[in-house]
Amino acid sequence: MTSSLRHVLIAAMTVTLVAAGAAPASADTNSVYASSSPLPAGENGDIVKSQPSTYNGAKSTRIQYLSRDNKDKQVAVSGTVLVPDKPWNGPGERPIVAYAPFTFGMGPDCAPSKTLAGEGASDLVSGFQGGFVNALLGAGFAVAQTDYIGPWVEGSGDHQYVVRLSEAHTVLDVVRAAQRLPGTGLPADGPVGIAGYSEGGSAAAAAAELAATYAPELNVKGVYSGAPPADKAALSKSLDGGMYFGFLGYALIGINQAYPEAKLMNLANPTGAELFLQARQTCTMNAVLQFMYKQSSSLTKEGKPVSAYLSQPPFDAIVAENRIGTIKPAMPVLVEQSPMDDVIPAAVGKQMAKDWCGKGANVQWKDLPTLTPFFSHALGMTAASTNAAEWLKSVFNGQAGDGNCGRF
Repeated sequence: MTSSLRHVLIAAMTVTLVAAGAAPASADTNSVYASSSPLPAGENGDIVKSQPSTYNGAKSTRIQYLSRDNKDKQVAVSGTVLVPDKPWNGPGERPIVAYAPFTFGMGPDCAPSKTLAGEGASDLVSGFQGGFVNALLGAGFAVAQTDYIGPWVEGSGDHQYVVRLSEAHTVLDVVRAAQRLPGTGLPADGPVGIAGYSEGGSAAAAAAELAATYAPELNVKGVYSGAPPADKAALSKSLDGGMYFGFLGYALIGINQAYPEAKLMNLANPTGAELFLQARQTCTMNAVLQFMYKQSSSLTKEGKPVSAYLSQPPFDAIVAENRIGTIKPAMPVLVEQSPMDDVIPAAVGKQMAKDWCGKGANVQWKDLPTLTPFFSHALGMTAASTNAAEWLKSVFNGQAGDGNCGRF
């Protein structure tokens, strides 16, 4: 095969796969990952399908529920509802905590609802996801976990990675779904918390901003946001050429899916188009190992880095729409991050918290303890899961506090 023919085929494959969503057909039409076309009529958070799942120490149910993408189009989303075997010993009814997963990948087998059940792709990250879920279940909370929008549900297209509106919608709607799921014993209008780290930290933060308008009936008592990638423009520079370049690739795939009118792929050279195809089939660790230290300037037709385009139309408007920190959360929020974070600069999360403080929100900022800059982002997850569970416990006990705005 000649080089020019290979490049033409890569470009053609890119267009075809983006349009098709690249999700394999499910043989089981009752599966929560099988498509329902057209979607059944219903409200945001309504359950389309459910099926028993497995998880130690909890009654686990996988669900497909209705939510909205960034264009306000109704979509089907998968996830898991987990009710711990241990009783709730706190005040009032058992709380439901929406767990927003951190970066797990793009491929259909990467979905947390699969890996938490011991299915799907084997990835080191799935163990960290389980650790966060275990901390929440151990506190006695029910957990409503979303997979976000992505190819795990047939016909949903690529994962809208770190897209503010779609991820906020899916996080809030998975709580509604948990409240409506029969047989759980969960209250329909009880206390709610939200927690997430990294990608999940931005999803949780976005949900904190949108809760009052998108889901005003939810009794959200508090939100935990760990290491949130709140400013995509800053990350386009910090990730480029580094060990975690794959996450920048994921963000570009998310933009391409959520904003097809921007015609992102028109900027890519054949090498960039090929990397796009490869990245959209990977889970997290494979992406890190496969694409580390790549330079985005080597992937564009003009030889410019991605950051150079994000300040120009139409991408400047996309970056602005996805910046978190512009809307005052209506509930107390705890933001935590390692000052030595090696993936997301700590200044990004801290600026989001300061922006909220400037709007009069109840915000607490804390440094996550890390002893070394190496893998500090990943290692921060261990402390984050414990801290999230303990802080939400205090929130549900009416002890959220007044935050520490002006002192960080």
